[in-house]
Amino acid sequence: MRLRFALNHMVAPRASAEALFGMAAELGLDAVEIRNDLAATAIADGTDAAVIRAGAAKHGVRILSINALQRFNDWTSERAAEAQALADYAAASGAESLVLCPVNDWRFRPGERARLDGLRRALSELGAILRGRGIIGLVEPLGFAECSLRSKREAVEAIDATGGGETFRLVHDTFHHALAGESAVFPERTGLVHISGVEENDLPFSGMRDRHRVLVGQHDRLDNVGQIRGLIKGGYSGFFSFEPFAESVHALAEVHSALRQSAAYLSDDLESEAA
Repeated sequence: MRLRFALNHMVAPRASAEALFGMAAELGLDAVEIRNDLAATAIADGTDAAVIRAGAAKHGVRILSINALQRFNDWTSERAAEAQALADYAAASGAESLVLCPVNDWRFRPGERARLDGLRRALSELGAILRGRGIIGLVEPLGFAECSLRSKREAVEAIDATGGGETFRLVHDTFHHALAGESAVFPERTGLVHISGVEENDLPFSGMRDRHRVLVGQHDRLDNVGQIRGLIKGGYSGFFSFEPFAESVHALAEVHSALRQSAAYLSDDLESEAA
């Protein structure tokens, strides 16, 4: 199987959305993720959604997602308004889905029942918002110890409990999956995969943070190849989106070459395993 790669705007966070679309096209890729948390770029700079739609169409790329609605499982009137605004922007820009990130903060510590009840309530409320706009919700458990939703199994159970199977899918993030230590991968429930690696040998898994996430290469400690292989064997056929957060990647004068090398490494390794 030929891997289907995509670009998250985090590959070049200081580039414009137009530049991101052009980069994808230059690399022969037809899919991107845009973000709402990058200063001086769309969406944070107020760029009209119609401009984003036109730019993506010009370069022949799909917008897989807007990344992300933060703290989605702490449902408040403020969160509802934010979700509606992002879903409206997604629909107007042509984005197919909205990534949903849970609260990642030690201070957010409701009791276990309240935590799970809050997750189900958020999914119920979000379901109505997303369905009304034809947008898929991509639930992304985070592997950090302080996160309020680390388990994909919990996410799937909550989605099913609220009847959201047609509206919600999982994000399998290879970094967060490794940190969470969860063995189950749920390929049949996965809508998107984020890929990044960590190479620092003296760094314990408990100390890994976004700033350590680089493009995947031969010194990767997260077993990206094994995770991807498991997803594919389980039937996943969607996109693998590059999402490096490390400044060492962002500072590259020519990130295209590094992306090509990472894609070739992953593709070659998986093909050699299949041979």
